[in-house]
Amino acid sequence: MNDESQIREMVASVRTGDAEAWNALTERFTNLLWSIARSMRLNEADAADAVQSTFLRLVENLDSVRDPGRIGSWLATSMRRECYDMLRRGNRVQVGAPGGWDDWTVLTDTADPVDAVLLRDERDAELWDAVGRLKPSCQRLLRVLVADPPPSYAEAAAALDMPVGSIGPTRQRCLRCLRDLLTRDGGAAQ
Repeated sequence: MNDESQIREMVASVRTGDAEAWNALTERFTNLLWSIARSMRLNEADAADAVQSTFLRLVENLDSVRDPGRIGSWLATSMRRECYDMLRRGNRVQVGAPGGWDDWTVLTDTADPVDAVLLRDERDAELWDAVGRLKPSCQRLLRVLVADPPPSYAEAAAALDMPVGSIGPTRQRCLRCLRDLLTRDGGAAQ
């Protein structure tokens, strides 16, 4: 059974009131929604509100979703609109670390030796610095594509409001630019 079929079944179960199916559905798409919020530079509180509002919109409109197998694209589009609304309402853009996080220590594995943690932190800082120097469209694309689980190209296209067929070539160009920036800055791309 392919992913789209599984999602269709999940949505059908949610429509009947199955709480486990709802939990599975939200778990499947929460990271995608957060990656969209981060790509639009919302601060953590606004991003959380946007994610919650997007899932609320899904509950309100679940019976009117035409193709349940493409619920990821529907959620991505709704999330993007929710983020735009938040930005319009208060222009609340988080300036600072990529993705709106000010404390990257939450990403470190405490079991690693100190040297490995420091090296990883330094590498990550160089990487995010280089990402920050890319064109805004490349920054948004790469932030959406690093969601876990990775979104389909259709979901990414909906999140970014771009044609599905241009996701791959644009991703390739953005990664080439990122690699060039890292290489030029002293070989940090290793």
